[in-house]
Amino acid sequence: MMTDRLKGVFTALITPFQGGRVDEEAFARLVERQIEAGVHGLVPVGTTGETSTLSHEEHRRVVSLCVETARGRVPVIAGAGSNATGEALDFLRHAGDCGADAALVVTPYYNRPSQEGLYQHYEVLARNAPVPIIVYNVPSRTGVDISNDTLARLAALQNIAGVKDATGDMARPSIQRKLCGAAWTLLSGDDPSGLGYMAHGGHGCISVTSNVAPRPCAEMYEACLAGDYATARRLQDRLIRLHKALFLDASPAPTKFALSRLGLCHEDVRLPIAPCASSAHAPILEAMDEAGALA
Repeated sequence: MMTDRLKGVFTALITPFQGGRVDEEAFARLVERQIEAGVHGLVPVGTTGETSTLSHEEHRRVVSLCVETARGRVPVIAGAGSNATGEALDFLRHAGDCGADAALVVTPYYNRPSQEGLYQHYEVLARNAPVPIIVYNVPSRTGVDISNDTLARLAALQNIAGVKDATGDMARPSIQRKLCGAAWTLLSGDDPSGLGYMAHGGHGCISVTSNVAPRPCAEMYEACLAGDYATARRLQDRLIRLHKALFLDASPAPTKFALSRLGLCHEDVRLPIAPCASSAHAPILEAMDEAGALA
């Protein structure tokens, strides 16, 4: 694939459940809604997709269903991370087999590897990967932060295409543009700071908010890519409360609550995530209204 297609907003899709099982019909409807609203790509079974509580069979099925439903209309970046290198490679191979365009591979969690361990993990994956890899750096969840210098080493490898950066550190895209080269894909993983990330040279965002408000999110990133930051700021002002409200409880419970209120899926989550706290309902609905997501 051409990694220059990886620009704009990519929705970190929820995985809807009903009766303890993946609700495939609801998932397909969500994918169609996203594409119709103009998002630029889809990311199944990332953190927001509750990948940590999916069985391997469910994980593979959700990726395959996303690719089947999208039918090439937008790129699909399949979640394929694990804290075991061999397991991540199995998910990568499945992503390639089912036709995903790229894979999102989180830094190994819990193990807390060194920078050299991180490099070797991704080097093995890159050497064997059937699709380009986006490195997912989210130290608040994994306990490890992949450094700019390590990313620069990885950028020299075939099949390592870029980064999803969920640190909120606005210096990183500028530094990585210098260290990693012009072909390096820079995707934010933090909705509230995504606008700033774009101003520093980012190419897009893997977004939670676009689950709920896909059209204004797509319009905001299109404005950024066009250099129209006045329009982008206006759209961000509509979205900022929703960006924050969707993390008033453990994610993705608030997002599933919001989508259930739109009649798009059930609110069901899997333990240890609990249903969205009732105290968060009113602010979420108010933020949805402000973003135009209730219209």
